[in-house]
Amino acid sequence: MISVIVPVYHAEKYIVETMDCVRSQTYRDWELLLVEDCGRDGCVQMIQRYIEDTRDDRIRLIRQPSNMGAAMARNRGVQEAKGRYIAYLDADDLWEAEKLERELAFMKEREAAFVFTGYEFADEWGKGTGKVVHVPETLNYKEALKNTTIFTTTVMFDTQKVNKELLQMPVMKSEDTALWWKILRLGYTAYGLDENLVKYRRAGKSLSSNKLEAIRRIWNLYRRAEGMSVISSAYHFCFWAVRAVKRRV
Repeated sequence: MISVIVPVYHAEKYIVETMDCVRSQTYRDWELLLVEDCGRDGCVQMIQRYIEDTRDDRIRLIRQPSNMGAAMARNRGVQEAKGRYIAYLDADDLWEAEKLERELAFMKEREAAFVFTGYEFADEWGKGTGKVVHVPETLNYKEALKNTTIFTTTVMFDTQKVNKELLQMPVMKSEDTALWWKILRLGYTAYGLDENLVKYRRAGKSLSSNKLEAIRRIWNLYRRAEGMSVISSAYHFCFWAVRAVKRRV
C-alpha cells in the first residue's frame, strides 16, 4: 500500500481537487492522510464532508494539536502511515491519474528506495503552462547539492529500504530538500522517472520575492544544515542558481 501524505493549511481553495486527483489514481491500493495544521479556514469541514459523501475509508483526517508547520505535519503523516510506500503531495498540487502506478512500477524496476518524477508548472486553476521540468536518471549526494530538482510532490520512498525514522523532516525552511540531502548523504541514490506526472501550482505568488526567499533558503541549507564553508557553499550555489533559472525560463 502507498501512504499519501498531505499537509493541509489554509488550502480550502484547492483541497477538494487535490483529494479528487488521489481518488482518480489508476493504482487503487493507497491511503490518503490529510494532516490539518490548525488553519482558520473551512478545510476541516470540507474534508469531513468529502469523506462522508464519498464514503471512502481510505481517506483519513489527522488534526495537529497546534500549528506546527509543514515539516511536522509531514512527519506526523509518516508516523501514522500504514503503507510500505510513502508518497508526498502538497495540498495545492495535482497528480496525473497514472502517477502512483507509473512511479511504483519504476521503483520496483530499479529496486530503488527513493524515486522522484518530472513535473510541469501550472497556473492558479491547475492548468499546465507547458513548462516541464525534466529530471536526471539518478542523483547522489554530491550531485544533489548542485541540483535541487527533486520536487516534494513527486517523491516516493520504500520504507522497507529506508527506515521511517530517517524520513523525519528537520524543522527548518526547505525542510524537504534538507531531508533529501540527509538520505542521500547516507549512501542512497535517488532515481528519476523523467515523465511529466505532476502539476506544480504556482498561483498568486510574487516571483521576485520567491527568488529572494529561495536564495536565502538554499544558502542557509549549505551553511547550517550541511555545515559547509563559505567557499564550498558559494561553489555549489553557482551550480544551483544556473539550474534553478533553467527550470523556470
